[in-house]
Amino acid sequence: MIPATRLRQVGIISMAVIETKKVTYTYPGATKPSITDVSLRIEKGEFTLITGPSGCGKTTLCRCFNGLIPHFYQGELKGEITSTGLNVAEHPIYELAKHVGLVFQNPENQLFALSVEKDVAFGLENLGLPREEMRRRVDEAMKLTGVYDLRERAPHELSGGQQQRVAIASVLAMQPEVIILDEPTSFLDPLSAKKIFEVIDHLNKNLGITIVLVEHRLDLTARYANHIIVMDEGKIVLDGNPREILRSEEARLIGIGIPKATRLYQILKKDRINLDDTVPLCSEEMATLLKEALQAQ
Repeated sequence: MIPATRLRQVGIISMAVIETKKVTYTYPGATKPSITDVSLRIEKGEFTLITGPSGCGKTTLCRCFNGLIPHFYQGELKGEITSTGLNVAEHPIYELAKHVGLVFQNPENQLFALSVEKDVAFGLENLGLPREEMRRRVDEAMKLTGVYDLRERAPHELSGGQQQRVAIASVLAMQPEVIILDEPTSFLDPLSAKKIFEVIDHLNKNLGITIVLVEHRLDLTARYANHIIVMDEGKIVLDGNPREILRSEEARLIGIGIPKATRLYQILKKDRINLDDTVPLCSEEMATLLKEALQAQ
């Protein structure tokens, strides 16, 4: 097993919004743990990308962040999990849901009302908010995610990308400190996926919401993240700055989908092409590096 590498420097005034300490979890009836001895720290306002091979424990880890583990999935949990200052084991799911929102892989698992507007309002109705406050939050969430014009449409009439934006809006209306998205574009084409990631990036950069994104399409997502966690066989093997992690030999050996721009950069540097030391994470950054290299000749 490749040893975990911590390349991110945590500032003195930084504050962890999610923290786990030596967490091990085994599903009911399973013969071995799904995640083992997981310790991590996600800072407030970060855009954290969690990736790794299929079956490595990414989804299980996210279920720990919002209390689905251990309150819904029973099993055996060891270690300590803290989300937004709350000990997950000691607080019920409905209380954690006010602070940590979860967007599922398949939006159809999250949408059930007769209209987009009612789906977005559902969580707020359960909180018993005043009508005026509910109206304001629902409209704001729909506008931020670009589904306001669809508010009277039935969710099942929408495209996959539109449904996923509605699912994000329903979580956003709750005004959580953290939004967790578990492979939210796995059913979408690359263009629709790109639009979803742009919405997520906006929520992070402009609203300061902490984002935890589980995703394997690093070509589309790496550019947005400022923290990456790589998992393999239920353990965290790499944890730190995306540009440093994704250029490492360890990441390549694990078999995650290194962005094509990053791989091209590595090949050109190996061939002694004079490029800036900033590792590109997308084609636009790679194009800029090549343009600067040509101008310097």
